[in-house]
Amino acid sequence: MTFSILARCPATRMLGIATATKSFAVGARVPFIVPRRGVVAVMSRADARIGRFACGLLEQGYTAQHVIDTLVANDPWPEQRQLAVIDDDGNMAARTGAGNTPWAAHQIHDQFIVLGNVLPGVQTLDALRGTFEKTQGQPFEDRLMLALEAGRDAGGQIGGQTSAAILVYDQDRFARIDLRVDQHDEPVGELRRVFEAYRPYIPYYVQRQRDPRIPPWHEWKPEA
Repeated sequence: MTFSILARCPATRMLGIATATKSFAVGARVPFIVPRRGVVAVMSRADARIGRFACGLLEQGYTAQHVIDTLVANDPWPEQRQLAVIDDDGNMAARTGAGNTPWAAHQIHDQFIVLGNVLPGVQTLDALRGTFEKTQGQPFEDRLMLALEAGRDAGGQIGGQTSAAILVYDQDRFARIDLRVDQHDEPVGELRRVFEAYRPYIPYYVQRQRDPRIPPWHEWKPEA
């Protein structure tokens, strides 16, 4: 009951994922990133343990396809899952198990993957893809957010959405953006509101991780 886009920026090597679903707290179960190693989506019957296992494999240097193969080999219910992985070298792999509730599919494109299940049809994935491609040149996180909105506007998933999330890592060991809406009547719209409020302070929170001596956020002023 989920649709997602995960991507790697070849220029900056940022890794990111944006996702929305009918169930609660999608950000706790679907998106995973290991900075400088790769990004993972675990969907359909999402299981955070599988996501953490995938992260461990990426830490060991497994390629995207090897991660997928290993997850499937060690999962008693692989046909119930939908998986996607992009590693830091740009290798990509995805799998939609036969037990996914239709309509379910994935598409692998140039440094990004779109996938979903319980969708009205291919239009949701095509909207994710088309928007991400058309916004090339815009900030990476903006492209992910715009793609998620386009997927929603193209039909999202059957029954609508309840939760949404966006997760982005740069080259640091901490997240550049980690925003979640765990329960809302229109979670993608609420995620946009939070995203816009947070956006001016991205440099602040990045800097604060490196230097806790900077002033509180309400006193901090971005550089001109």
